[in-house]
Amino acid sequence: MLTIRPMAPGDRDAVMAMVTDFYHSSAVEHQVDPATLERSFWDAADPEQPLIEGLLLLEGDTPVGYCYLTWNYASEIGGKVLIFDELYFKDSCRGKGYGSQVFRQVMAAHPECRRFRLEVTPANQGAARLYERLGFRFLQYDQMVLDQE
Repeated sequence: MLTIRPMAPGDRDAVMAMVTDFYHSSAVEHQVDPATLERSFWDAADPEQPLIEGLLLLEGDTPVGYCYLTWNYASEIGGKVLIFDELYFKDSCRGKGYGSQVFRQVMAAHPECRRFRLEVTPANQGAARLYERLGFRFLQYDQMVLDQE
């Protein structure tokens, strides 16, 4: 059985091990500085941080995944957007329906959101199939970024 709860600072070791796995998988297209990943964890575990929320995913008492949620506003839909910024499960927990459960619970908890958004790499076909089954569709935008230190 999957349990979902907010991340806490004491979850750091368990979450960062999974973050390392996530960032060395086909779900990510480029390397990220470990200091940046560490900073993201601390922000996600801080209930006072308004832009990111971290969820710890547990099977029994064992951490088996994590999820980072972020928000923005999209003028093209006239409302708030919840972004599934990262969703990770350990291999042993894939294919159990846990991903669908996370999406259902998070979406039900945020009825104020007019859109739910995520990113998926072309190499991560298993995840893309799940997202499409849940009703997500591909947008035909190319994204551009300019990162600043």
